[in-house]
Formats: sequence, structure tokens, C-alpha cells
Amino acid sequence: MGGPAIHTALLTSRLDPSRFETLLVAGQEGETEGSMLELGRIAQVRPVRVPALGRRISPLDDVRALGAVLGIARRFRPHIVHTHLAKAGMFGRIAGRLVGAPVILHTYHGSVFQGYFGGGASRIYASAERMLARMSTRLIAITPSGRRELVDRGIAPTEKIVEVPLGFDLEPLRRPVSGSAIRAELGIPAGAPTVGIVARLVPIKDVATFLRAVARARADVPGLVAVVVGDGEERRRLEEVTAALGLTACCRFVGWRADIPEVLAALDVLALTSLNEGSPVSVIEGMAAGKAIVATNVGGVPDVVTDGVTGLLVPAGDAEAIGAAIGALLRDPARRASLGAAAARAVFPKYDAGRLVGDIERLYLELLGDRA
Repeated sequence: MGGPAIHTALLTSRLDPSRFETLLVAGQEGETEGSMLELGRIAQVRPVRVPALGRRISPLDDVRALGAVLGIARRFRPHIVHTHLAKAGMFGRIAGRLVGAPVILHTYHGSVFQGYFGGGASRIYASAERMLARMSTRLIAITPSGRRELVDRGIAPTEKIVEVPLGFDLEPLRRPVSGSAIRAELGIPAGAPTVGIVARLVPIKDVATFLRAVARARADVPGLVAVVVGDGEERRRLEEVTAALGLTACCRFVGWRADIPEVLAALDVLALTSLNEGSPVSVIEGMAAGKAIVATNVGGVPDVVTDGVTGLLVPAGDAEAIGAAIGALLRDPARRASLGAAAARAVFPKYDAGRLVGDIERLYLELLGDRA
């Protein structure tokens, strides 16, 4: 679920088949994570599954996963190994080195050195990444801030890191779409102002602060309706927070949805309250759809959203500031329209799938040429 799934599916399905034979290897998502493949939100790729490869740390499963990935690499004999996310990045790069792959790459899809682990675990993770960087031909950052962080934390020198922004199939989001059917389905009254968030319901996304911000915004916009798109381990707790804030009647938890263009069309404002982010997928998609954005000023978000030009940036964890920004935009249709139009121009073609595939193909061929 999320940017890495979109990224790898696009590359698997769109790399030039006359030049590249591609094998996608994937772990098993958790029970509450959801799958963009099952939702139909990504190309119908057929990944080779490694059931033992999951988010949870499990020494026995992790040894099994490494063995499985190594076996796949020995059979496929790749010229290029390109890994994504932490654990798959570790196992894939080790396997690539052991089978003698000429080019080994890893993409960092976010600022993962803070907010995800405790202090001690973060230091261990950074040390492991320094070791893995030495066996990598190149590291790929998806934002300028991500590249700076890799250098500042001593993961690798500047010359070993390339910047390749994410890419998405933005065309469905750029077409005029009606949100009236979604509003009717969710029981949103005609003309009611709406704010939404699209996120995994996990601690790093801080959706509880979004809910508190909605409560604050309703003081200025009494008819406000909030829509929470996504699922995850925190859903039950967040529904309890919603009830405690007196928002049950005006807040809709809708789970994961395949019809994101229609859902976005039903919203007036799209929010993001993450404590940390790489390149925010939901924000890029919302900008492509011409939505006004309120997002926390963390990680790679300011690389995507220009404060006051393509959206509003607010401090993380500050429900008062986030709620005030949401309320201000909902009361000012002209400003919403101006921000939304600028946002749509800013993300296309910069974050389009065609640009991503072209960048990666050129990088692959350049690195293979260097090692021919």
C-alpha cells in the first residue's frame, strides 16, 4: 500500500520490454495494511511472493525470507537489483551481492531515520544502512531533503546518491470528475463543506491530530464533514477519538478505496497530518486533482507543497493551526481555487509516470554501461 507499491508496479509494467526483462518480488502485507493490487489501483503485475517477508521483526521468518530471496536471485541471475523499503532493501541487496549482480540500487521512499523507531533502534538501523550502502552501486532519494538526510547521516557520500522523484499515473486525476455520487453514498448533505485525509491509519500519520483539527475547524465552519480514507492498526482507537470529540455524526471512515479520483472530487480540502513523510503520495494525487492542500511541514512535504502557493504548510502535531488553516480555506472558495490550480500545474509532468520510467531506464542503462 502506498508510494512504493505504485512505483514498483509502474516500473514492472512500463519499462521497455525490448530492453528489460523484469521480475518483481514482494513480501506479504499485514492483515490491516491493504493492497493496492487488490484494490485495482495499480497495474495488474504478478509479483513473486515471499510470505516470510513482512514488516514485523521475526528472526525465524527473516532468515527464511533471506533464503527465499537469495534462491530467487540465483535462478533469475539479474543484471540489476533494485530494492525498496527497509527489510526488502537489506535482503535484496545482500542477495544481489551474493549472486554477483553488476548493478545494485536502493530507493529510499521516505525519511525513515526518525519517527518510525526508538532512538536506539534508529541508530542500529542507520548503521545497517551505512553497511548496505557500501554494497550498493547507487542510492536513490525521491526528494532533495531525502538526499540531504542521507548525506548528513553519513549513509553515503553525495556522489553515490541520485535524486529521482516519484511518478504516478496522473491522467485519471487530471480529468474532470464528479464527486456527487460519493457525497450521496456517504450521506454528505448538498453544499456541506468537506475535508478529507487519505492515509494508512498508523501512528506516523497522526490521524488523531487530523480529528482534533476537524473539531477546531467546526468552530468556524459548523457544517463541516470529514472523510477518513484508509485503514490500519489504529482504526478502532481513532473511531474512539472521533466519538470522544463529538464528531461521530460528521466524520466518515470509509476504509481503502479504489475510486480515489471520485473521492477527491467530493472534497473541498485535502489534509495531511503526518509526523514524518518522504514524498507524500496522497498530497501529490490531491494536487493533480486540483485540491487545496493543508499539510504538515515535515520530511519531503515542503519539497512538494510550496507554502501559500500550492497549499498551506502547518506545524506537525498542532491541531489548532491545522484546524485554523482548514477553516480558513473552507471559508474562502476563491483562495481554494487559486491554490488548487497552482497545485495541479506544479505536479504535472514533474510527478508523472512517463517521467519516472524514463529517468529509471536512463539510470539503469548508464550504470550498466559503466560496468560493461
